[in-house]
Amino acid sequence: MEKNSQLIFYKLLTSLRLRKMIQPPLRAVCAKQSHFWIKKAQTGDWQSVKKQQLLMTGLPKKVIPLFTSVLVILSLLSACEDKMTASPTFSSSVETKTPSLTPDPYTSARLEMVAETIQARGVQDERVLEAMRSVPRHAFVTSEYLNQAYDDHPLPIGYGQTISQPYIVAWMTELLNLQPGEKVLEIGTGSGYQAAVLAALGYGEVYSIEIVPELAESASQRLAELGYTEVKVKEGDGYYGWAEYAPYNAIIVTAAPDHLPAPLVRQLVEGGRIVIPIGPPGGWQDLWKFVYQSGKLQAYNMGGVSFVPFTGQGVESGEENPLSP
Repeated sequence: MEKNSQLIFYKLLTSLRLRKMIQPPLRAVCAKQSHFWIKKAQTGDWQSVKKQQLLMTGLPKKVIPLFTSVLVILSLLSACEDKMTASPTFSSSVETKTPSLTPDPYTSARLEMVAETIQARGVQDERVLEAMRSVPRHAFVTSEYLNQAYDDHPLPIGYGQTISQPYIVAWMTELLNLQPGEKVLEIGTGSGYQAAVLAALGYGEVYSIEIVPELAESASQRLAELGYTEVKVKEGDGYYGWAEYAPYNAIIVTAAPDHLPAPLVRQLVEGGRIVIPIGPPGGWQDLWKFVYQSGKLQAYNMGGVSFVPFTGQGVESGEENPLSP
């Protein structure tokens, strides 16, 4: 009976493949323990295993080895489970998309934000609403303003820039009317929140330009850590667009020039759209939607907004589109 139970124990350890029952990062932890017991089984050294028998003195002698095997397996699983339930280690500045056993503490605040300040104010595109429900805005704000992450107003992100009001992000995204397979260019990456929302739609490629080097670098890193790998970010003057990947189906501008930049119009496909605030620096602007059709722009004034000024050499001395309002 003892020899049979030894054989059973060895087969259980090898057939269960404990290393494959747990997440890859934890395999080495459990493998070290399982290899120890397998080696004991292979060499016939059962003294270590038999120590467990002292815990079962009330059992019939013939079944003790079998119960010993079960105890060893359970102890291995318990050790692995302890490792698996430990909290994941995240970056101090952003969260990641690594699955966590701990619920997102901001979920209820994010859902409330979408329901009460976005959907209730007229944004109807369910794809946009779902993207706003899924993107963790708190990962794109500084720690100083973390408690305001889901309030419906802009927040400073440094270097004279802001993360836009959630309602405005959703509204401008809806105005783009993006479709599967389309390519979109964002001017003004900031902390990366708008780019993340565009990526969360799951439609296609997202390109984003940021003129502040520090913001471009941190946004690129943040988006990658959060799993938005379809977003490409570069430092540069957004006035000139990103000709390398043009043309685009849609362009969204998150800072306000005093005119419509001509280079952006030239980087649109037929039927392409631009959503952009236009107005004097530091003042009240109008949000415009332009649609490029048959070599002409159809212009739609969507109403008043307030954005940080568009900066850079291009807007100061650049070419103004003759069709701009």
